[in-house]
Amino acid sequence: MQHAKIFSVLRFTFYVPRPMKLLVTGGAGYIGSHTVRKLKAAGHELVIFDNLSSGHQDAIQTFELFVGDLVNKQDLEKVFSQHAFDGVVHFAGSIEAGESMTDPKRFFNNNFVCGLNLLEAMLTHDVKKIIFSSSAAVYGEPTKMPIEETAPKNPTNVYGLTKLMFEQVLDAYDYAYGLKSVALRYFNAVGADPSGEIGADHKNKTHLLTLMLLTALGQHDSIKIFGTDFPTPDGTGIRDYVHVNDLADAHVLALDYLTKNNNSNKFNLGNEKGTSVRQVIDLAKEITGVDFKVIEEPRRDGDPAELFASSQKAKTILGWQPQFPEMRQIVETAWNWHQKHPHGFEK
Repeated sequence: MQHAKIFSVLRFTFYVPRPMKLLVTGGAGYIGSHTVRKLKAAGHELVIFDNLSSGHQDAIQTFELFVGDLVNKQDLEKVFSQHAFDGVVHFAGSIEAGESMTDPKRFFNNNFVCGLNLLEAMLTHDVKKIIFSSSAAVYGEPTKMPIEETAPKNPTNVYGLTKLMFEQVLDAYDYAYGLKSVALRYFNAVGADPSGEIGADHKNKTHLLTLMLLTALGQHDSIKIFGTDFPTPDGTGIRDYVHVNDLADAHVLALDYLTKNNNSNKFNLGNEKGTSVRQVIDLAKEITGVDFKVIEEPRRDGDPAELFASSQKAKTILGWQPQFPEMRQIVETAWNWHQKHPHGFEK
């Protein structure tokens, strides 16, 4: 199927992407629900496939939802038989890196086996394009900063391992079956849509910024920070935080790239600068106006002092430019969401 037109006017060539019909797995989740809004705004037709185990139907009220599970091949066959998809955007999976070490079976099943089920359905129905939600966890402990896409891949947890394994499967499926993919390696996804209508509502609340803001709202007595003796300016770990809407924009651009070039590729998505845990805490206290309690704990095994991305490849090839490059902007959008929805979507 043709998905784009090439117009030549006065020796200039313009690429105009055509709307596609897309299956979005895990589209009711945090990053997925922000991305489907961007995809819809770009003119694409969407069907969201989600088992709602961690996603929220309230986040996707205006979208078509197919409630199903990737573990069930019958669900996949049904949704692919009902729709003629041009491509897939794949978010579904387990994301808690710490839990991946204590319950690896769940992660191998959800992130790897279920992914194979999805690819099988795609090949059966001749769908040959996929955007994959990968992770910076594929790199593990960095050897140098900033982290580029060519950096060694040595994941230090099962979560990162499953992401890397699925990237390798995508490479093999490209070679053998011509299934083209773009893998987007996120750094720390944070923030919320500025409208305050959708935001982070994780069932397992382990994300640093979310915990801070819920503590500011009085839902927790304190937050813990792990490690104050790192070789960093203030002794706390430095991480690369990227706004969820900037991640969403990258998916739209990746889809355009895949349609135009029909080449597989992999891209880092980060803000290319680190913010320390202490800096995030100070910003959160300033923006919320609450001096919440912070408990200092020893470092956790395997936590690097700093992690931040090089996103030059995404900027150069995809034309990606983050619209929320400053941490203050990110915290402000997250606080706006949590103030309007102190108990998330459920209440």
